[in-house]
Amino acid sequence: MPLPMDLSVYSHNLLIAIAAICLGMLLSFILRKIFMFFSRFWLTFIISTIIKNLQGPVNFLLPLLCLNVALSFMTISADHRLTFDKTFEILFTVLVALTLIRVIKIMEDYFYHKYDLKKADNLKERKIKTQLQFVRKLTVSLIILITVAIVLLSFESMRKIGAGLLTGVGIGGIIIGFAAQKSLGNLLAGFQIAFTQPIRIDDVVIVEGEWGRIEEITLTYVVVNIWDERRLILPITYFVEKPFQNWTRVSAQLLGTVFLYLDYSVPIEPLRDELSRILHSNALWDGRVNVVQITDNKPDTIEIRLLISAGTSSDAFDLRCEIREQMLAFVRENYPQSLPRTRIEYYKD
Repeated sequence: MPLPMDLSVYSHNLLIAIAAICLGMLLSFILRKIFMFFSRFWLTFIISTIIKNLQGPVNFLLPLLCLNVALSFMTISADHRLTFDKTFEILFTVLVALTLIRVIKIMEDYFYHKYDLKKADNLKERKIKTQLQFVRKLTVSLIILITVAIVLLSFESMRKIGAGLLTGVGIGGIIIGFAAQKSLGNLLAGFQIAFTQPIRIDDVVIVEGEWGRIEEITLTYVVVNIWDERRLILPITYFVEKPFQNWTRVSAQLLGTVFLYLDYSVPIEPLRDELSRILHSNALWDGRVNVVQITDNKPDTIEIRLLISAGTSSDAFDLRCEIREQMLAFVRENYPQSLPRTRIEYYKD
């Protein structure tokens, strides 16, 4: 006769559990519909990103919360109740951690929506983005570590292991300190880069003889997107310990130079007029600098430097290429005798 009673208790508990889960799913559905309803009146980016990022955690959190409340209406032994309570405690901890991570993602999405990172003069935006990315990665790492620690410490066996480790904290601390020295150095270098900012996201840099842009800054390394779409991976301490060029540290504006090596007979004033004509008709020139100077003379040629300016490093590079091409064409067409040449004098007795 006990079997039918056990079966009825089991069926009773199962029905309560199913009802609690369905109620939680219904509440989650209603909450989502309420947000979508208000989004029609306040069509803002923040509401859409809240729905996008928090929909998953809420879909699990509300049914789990209802199921936890429903335990008090079930007929369960003390041992089983303890097991269920421990399981719910771990699941709630994980879901809260996931929710906090998604909230951080909402804040990051709001920043990307509010600030335009694609505009030419985006120094302020890149500064904030660099700090935000580092803080986000560090905060997410801390949330994960704290969550794992809370889950492990909820078990009695883990607490005993922790107590045993604490008794050897003297020697263990020294060993761990030496083992983690490099990791701690990377972390401190990350803090220094995030807040003193020798580099920022999308900065144009010259590192290891390569021209590229800072694509990603993590807690341990930096990714540089090289001009030919290769990726240069450098430890984050590189930008604290070694010299490198940052072309956009203060401003995206940049000067560019074009060198021409021509014969001594070339007239300089027509070159100045032609450079001015080319620059005024070129959208890449920002109107700041337009200079033609003889900077050196060699046995066979003179060195003529054309100094120009552009709003960004990419524009400066393209402008230099166009100026070099058009100025050489101008010399070939108008002063072909002034192209570099080798003179030979022949004396006949």
